[in-house]
Amino acid sequence: MRLGLNTGYSGGTITLPMELIREADRLGYHAVWTAEAYGSDAVTPLAWIGAQTERIHLGTAIMQMAARSPAMTAMTAMTLDQLSGGRMLLGLGASGPQVVEGWHGAGYARPLARTREYIEIVRRIFAREEPLSYAGEFYQLPYRGPGSWGLGKPLKSILHGRSDLPIYLAAIGPQNVQLAAELADGWLPIFFAPEFFEQSFAGAVAAGRACAAQQGRPDAFDIAPSVAVVMGDDLASCWMQLKPMLALYIGGMGSRGRNFYHNLACRYGFEEAADTIQESYLSGDRAAAIQAVPDALVDAVALCGSWARIADRLQLWRAAPLTTLTVMTDSIETVRMMAELAL
Repeated sequence: MRLGLNTGYSGGTITLPMELIREADRLGYHAVWTAEAYGSDAVTPLAWIGAQTERIHLGTAIMQMAARSPAMTAMTAMTLDQLSGGRMLLGLGASGPQVVEGWHGAGYARPLARTREYIEIVRRIFAREEPLSYAGEFYQLPYRGPGSWGLGKPLKSILHGRSDLPIYLAAIGPQNVQLAAELADGWLPIFFAPEFFEQSFAGAVAAGRACAAQQGRPDAFDIAPSVAVVMGDDLASCWMQLKPMLALYIGGMGSRGRNFYHNLACRYGFEEAADTIQESYLSGDRAAAIQAVPDALVDAVALCGSWARIADRLQLWRAAPLTTLTVMTDSIETVRMMAELAL
């Protein structure tokens, strides 16, 4: 099992845990991942990290597709890949309608079809086989629509990128997971629960990989979930540290009927709790939402407790068909512990 380190995105100010990142680099962690929501972006911190590390791969988890044209994403990935000596991992995601429509001013309808076109364009740019022309439903290159001067022409990237630069896709819904397994080199799930993999994800992954095989895509597929790791002797306290985040996502990241994280908790068998969390959160009672998060749900998606308990629970993750476990922590002791247990 390979290890990664997820640094997340900023709050009101941005700082990077460079001591942790350099230690992960020294210990042989495979990748460090940055994120973005509607504050700090994912790419600028990654460039900063790349300049201060030597071996660790540099991943975006994720770059929001609505925020950048496919060409801009490809340009950014190729640039950072070359500056870092070939360490770039391009993690993409559709984000959610609140951010896409509220922050980026773009429509969210039909995200699967948009994602398919987006990834195809990015791969064509990486390949540089010919000047780029694309006639899709959502993307047309050259653009000939309203406002066009009619002067666009097919272009080929000046920069010679790697045709095999890895693309990862963030996904939790069954159709999106299947799309990731079909089109991408890796899958970035959040709130991954190894005990529920078979009932929640296995079918979608298998279907996607079958489509990938028909298309002649490589057999390798990196399943790289992010998992919060909280070490401590007081197990209840460890769980409580993660409940606010789960309450936010299950309760507040979307509306009633359109919340991917609420749906995921339901697929795991926590439907009653998920409904309570959402009702409390959307009514403004965040404390009640946090209290409604079951201990069992936290334990399913995180590694919590003493060194010995985490070592024991880690066997569930080893048994699941994942290849990279991406650690979320602010503790250098935890970074070292996970290297001792997993590498």
